[in-house]
Amino acid sequence: MQNIILDGHKLLWHKERVEAWLKGERIAPITIDCALTRRCTYRCIYCYGQLQENDEKRMTKDVIFRFLDDAKDIGVKAISFVSDGESTCSPYLYEAILRGKANGLDMALGTNGYLLRDDKLEEILPCLTYLRFNISAGKPERYAQIMGCKEECFFKVYNTIRKCVEIKKRNNLEVTIGIQMVLMPQFSDQVMPFVKLGKELRVDYAVIKHCSDDEKGSLGINYGEYFKLVPLLKEAESFSTPDYLVKVKWSKILSKGERRYKKCYGPAFIMQFSGSGLVAPCGMLFNRRFKKFHIGNIVEKSFKEIWKSEKYWKVLEYLASDKFNPQTDCGTLCLQHKVNEFLWDLKQGKVSLEEPKGEPPLHINFV
Repeated sequence: MQNIILDGHKLLWHKERVEAWLKGERIAPITIDCALTRRCTYRCIYCYGQLQENDEKRMTKDVIFRFLDDAKDIGVKAISFVSDGESTCSPYLYEAILRGKANGLDMALGTNGYLLRDDKLEEILPCLTYLRFNISAGKPERYAQIMGCKEECFFKVYNTIRKCVEIKKRNNLEVTIGIQMVLMPQFSDQVMPFVKLGKELRVDYAVIKHCSDDEKGSLGINYGEYFKLVPLLKEAESFSTPDYLVKVKWSKILSKGERRYKKCYGPAFIMQFSGSGLVAPCGMLFNRRFKKFHIGNIVEKSFKEIWKSEKYWKVLEYLASDKFNPQTDCGTLCLQHKVNEFLWDLKQGKVSLEEPKGEPPLHINFV
C-alpha cells in the first residue's frame, strides 16, 4: 500500500495525453467521476451533494450502458461511481460495474455501503480497482449523528466490509478496499476510533480528508481549525503498518481552503457527471445556478455526441480563460484540485513533463 497516491495526482503516467492537450488537441478525459442517481440513504452533515441541486432525469440501464460503451470508444480509461449520489440506490449498479470492466475500463465505487448487497460482492469485487466506504466516525452513536442514519446502519456496513476483505484475501484479488473519513474540525473525537476501526476490519487503507465547501461557504467550514488537529492527525498516521496505510490529505487540510492557480484546466482530464445524468466540468458546477456550464445530459444524448459537441469544448475553454477565476468563482478544494495545481505550474513553466520515476502507482487511471 505504500505505492498508492491518496494526496496527489498521476498525470505523469499519462504523458501522451498531457502532451496532446498542450498541443490543443481535443482529448478524452482519462477519468470520469459520476453517480448513477442523486438519491441517498443517508443525510451526512458535511454532504456537498445538498449544494448540487439540478434537474434530475432517470438513468435507465440502456442509458448507463450506452455511456460506458461511449467511454470505451473515445478513450476514457477509468470510471468512478462516486460523485453526488449513492449509486447503490440504482438497480443497475452491479451490471454497470461488469459492463464497464468488460469494456476494458478501470472501475471504482465509493459508497456508504448500507445498500451494498453482500450477495453481489463475489461478482463485483474482481471487477473493481478500488472499493471505498465513506465512514466519518468510528463509533456507532457518532456515526449515526454525523452521517444522518440509524445506529443499526453502522453494524450492517461493518459486516459488509468484513465480507469484502474476506473475499479479497480468499480469492487473492487486486482490488483495494479502503475507508474514508470526511473530517470537519468538530469530528476530531472520531479520528482515532476511525483509524482503529480500519485496522480492526483489516482494510488496505484509511484516508482522512478535508471537507469541501461552496463559493458561498454554505457548510461553514473553518479551515483554520484544521491546524489545531495536526498532532492528532500525525498520531493517526502512526497506526500505519506494511499492510494498513493511514493517510491524511495534508495538502488540502492545511491549504486554508485556498487555491494558488487562476485557471481551471483539470476537467479536460477528470470530467464529472451528476447522478441526474448532467454532464458538467466538475461537481462544484452541478447546481442549476451554474447552468451556463451545463453541457448536456446523457439521458437525452449520448456522451460521445456531447463530447464531440462545440459546447463541451467552449465550456472547457471558458474555464481555462481569463474570464474565469477558480479562486473566486468556485468552491474549495475540488476533485480536480491537485491536477489543476500541476497543470497550472506546467503552463507557467515551473515544472516540466518528465518521465515518472519508480513503479507505476496503484489506481493509475484514476488521475
